[in-house]
Amino acid sequence: MKNLKKSRKLDEVCYEIRGPALERAKELEDQGHSIIKLNIGNLAVFGFNPPDDIVRDVIGNLNRAGGYSDSKGIYSARKAVMNYAQDCGIRGVGLEDIYIGNGVSELILLAMNALLDDGDEVLVPAPDYPLWTAAVSLSGGKPVHYLCDEAADWQPDIADLRARITPNTKALVVINPNNPTGAVYPKPMLEALLQIAREHQLLVFADEIYDKTLYDGETHIALASLAEDVFCISFGGLSKNYRACGYRAGWMILSGARDHAKDYIDGLNIVTSMRLCANVPAQYAIQTALGGTQSIEQLVAADGRLTRQRDLAWQRLTAIPGVSCVKPKGALYLFPKFDPVVYPIADDQKFITELLEQEKVLLVQGTGFNWPHHDHVRVVFLPNTDEMTEALDRIERFLADYRARHGT
Repeated sequence: MKNLKKSRKLDEVCYEIRGPALERAKELEDQGHSIIKLNIGNLAVFGFNPPDDIVRDVIGNLNRAGGYSDSKGIYSARKAVMNYAQDCGIRGVGLEDIYIGNGVSELILLAMNALLDDGDEVLVPAPDYPLWTAAVSLSGGKPVHYLCDEAADWQPDIADLRARITPNTKALVVINPNNPTGAVYPKPMLEALLQIAREHQLLVFADEIYDKTLYDGETHIALASLAEDVFCISFGGLSKNYRACGYRAGWMILSGARDHAKDYIDGLNIVTSMRLCANVPAQYAIQTALGGTQSIEQLVAADGRLTRQRDLAWQRLTAIPGVSCVKPKGALYLFPKFDPVVYPIADDQKFITELLEQEKVLLVQGTGFNWPHHDHVRVVFLPNTDEMTEALDRIERFLADYRARHGT
């Protein structure tokens, strides 16, 4: 049999996030155990459903959704995204600059496939949403991880980022609000990142899928709104802000200077047309979502469900000896740190697998997000307060037992 290089590469780049704990969780479920899954931001399983008007719009247009659409998407969806970009202050965006995809995940892969040749480097934050690292690798590129500084509320370490730029660096990825840390970047940080891109003629990818999932009065600034002279591709979609993960409806917006980007844009058009089009029924949800009532605002208000669950999880975790956590300002996750003196974790995959075996709670290890140390995990705070409390009770019990076993 021929060497299945791509298959092996796919397994390699996805193993860290999939890992043995998820496989073991499936085995335990098959044995009849109930697992509290705090490992993935799949909102529907926790009772977060798409707004009714979005559902009605999809149903009402099903009879028009049986054929292929334009490879970039239906007109109403692209026009709505174009208007949204303008509302966010992103200037110079026309209909031809909008691409609709099967979620942001597909669009990231398309964007990397069109850009990268073997050996090209892309700057990706650490920690990151691991699909970025996987997409770069699978497209023949090399992901280069720049550190975000936990002591500075998980803002990017500009000095570290600069030190990682080489003649092969082609692009910079910015995830804001950040998954997994929940950091939201202020304007001076965004301007500093853009200045680096400007100096080194880097394409900027702005992953802004959580741009409305913000807490404590935090505001989000679209990166591309600050960069008319830098070529940016901004990503958004319905999965998180509109609780429509399964619809697989996302978009990317091209903006800024395109002087040297013609070949790349031609490549984007080719790879986009190769998959014919994004799923058409979900595209009919986009105009209603962006132009309708923003129900996410109720969920992230001071007394909203997401805020209450975030606060509960953060308060309980940080009350445990040896556990600290920067309080997230956005997104759906906590990224707590375990003091290595109190928790001498040599293998964080083994650590979360032990938690799963002992307490039937599933988390994701920090190294799965390309964090270089075995001292963090990601915790999803989507369960209602009763289930969240039960999960936190189990985590607290496991950590107390861990400390006792290790004499710390």
